Amino acid sequence: MADLNRDLVWIPTFAVLIVFAVPWFLWGVDRVVAGLPVWVWWHVGWMCLCAVLFARFAGGAWDRGMTVDFGPTAGADGDGGSGAEAPASGGGRTGDRGGDRPDGGERA
Repeated sequence: MADLNRDLVWIPTFAVLIVFAVPWFLWGVDRVVAGLPVWVWWHVGWMCLCAVLFARFAGGAWDRGMTVDFGPTAGADGDGGSGAEAPASGGGRTGDRGGDRPDGGERA
């Protein structure tokens, strides 16, 4: 139930952030404050507010609605691996020169 309440807070919060991201109510206003138009100050304040709210969202509700499994069965290939192949030669060791390129650089 707490997760549903959290969703019911974040959904309208992001809707408001999206609606007021463009200061449509400041169109045609040519007022200047501290050398910059008011709409620029709106964007500065709005970006600060968005940064604070997104940090709070990322800290507590980021994984809502996602099914992320970092366990051994997370591999997409079905064998429980990460889907990445092991290096063909050298095994990733620094001192092994067998897998180097002819120009002296190491393979990625």
